[in-house]
Amino acid sequence: MAAFSYPASYVIRCSSNRDNYQDPNVQKLNNININGISSRRSSSKADIPSQKVGALANSSVASVPKNESVTAERTRQNIPTKKQLVDPFRQGLIIEGVGYRQTVVIRSYEVGPDKTVTLESILNLLQETALNHVWMSGLLSDGFGATHGMMRNNLIWVVTRMQVQVDQYPIWGEIVEIDTWVGASGKNGMRRDWLIRSQVTGHILARGTSTWVMMNRKTRRLSKMPEEVRAEISPWFIEKQAIKEDVPEKIVKLDDKAKYMNTDLKPKRSDLDMNHHVNNVKYLRWMLEAIPDLTSESHQLSEITLEYRRECGSSDIVQSLCQPDEDWGILSNGVNQDISDVTLLNGFSLANEFIKSNGLLGSFEKGTLRYTHLLQIKGEPKNEEIVRGRTTWKKKLPIMPFST
Repeated sequence: MAAFSYPASYVIRCSSNRDNYQDPNVQKLNNININGISSRRSSSKADIPSQKVGALANSSVASVPKNESVTAERTRQNIPTKKQLVDPFRQGLIIEGVGYRQTVVIRSYEVGPDKTVTLESILNLLQETALNHVWMSGLLSDGFGATHGMMRNNLIWVVTRMQVQVDQYPIWGEIVEIDTWVGASGKNGMRRDWLIRSQVTGHILARGTSTWVMMNRKTRRLSKMPEEVRAEISPWFIEKQAIKEDVPEKIVKLDDKAKYMNTDLKPKRSDLDMNHHVNNVKYLRWMLEAIPDLTSESHQLSEITLEYRRECGSSDIVQSLCQPDEDWGILSNGVNQDISDVTLLNGFSLANEFIKSNGLLGSFEKGTLRYTHLLQIKGEPKNEEIVRGRTTWKKKLPIMPFST
């Protein structure tokens, strides 16, 4: 998963008699309407590369020399060199001058057996909208979210922390809007946040926040942010948080005494991203494999926090450790929770569950659960950490009986 990136692109214009030809298919694309903003070309002929469909479609093969494969690739991607306001093909647009909003439809392959989107799919959508945000900015260079200045300094983005909270999972076929924006995180980092809302109701379904730093692509060591990179991205920074957390709760390190363990996990070639390390979504999958079946069957993941420690290569063997937080729930942060204030993922009150279940213990067994996780490399002298994690689970929506 990446944050800020861009390969320089070239808009190819051809002078031919076809310039005045109106392709009916192109005309249809030019009339796409996003949230009331039409992509129809105006009489002012605004020079927006993402809308130069006709020019790109009509460009001849001779315009791209065979030995310039990089140029050809950039042309195929149609990466703009200037800031774009609307992208009719991705259903995206710039909001508030610096933020990005993309409208997506939840597809069949993004949901599980219960027809709700999986958390893995949510993380993939967050990654995609982040990259599309950079695509719209005109800063994307040749890399997975890297700006031109980053490429000149052999730098890539790496995530150090990510947190996602889900109030309600989108369902198959639902139309959602994903907002994303960036801000400063300390002197050398960048924060990226997201909001996912239902387009129909306007309700916020999920929110996410993440912290990113730069790493040298050759040495694989963390790097300070060069001034030329800061000058590129700082105009896009805004002070706005999707998840407000003054002091993040520390995730403790697990040892081999953890209650649940899944060993001998090995990445596949398909798990590697464009930066040649294991994709963050794969880490989540490994973590969830250590969750007890009873929990995954009766509960739904409502929050996850990931703290990244190091990369995982294709030859590493990974262990997934998992430990339930036995004291969490009834006593959270040392304060007694009123069960009337505790809600399940579907919005039902825990007090209602208490009335229906076998006393207080039964209600909490059915209520909120929390686990601590650790992914580590097996066989290393110190079992080097890859990711520490924490997951919170709330009871699934009960199946309501049919009315008669």
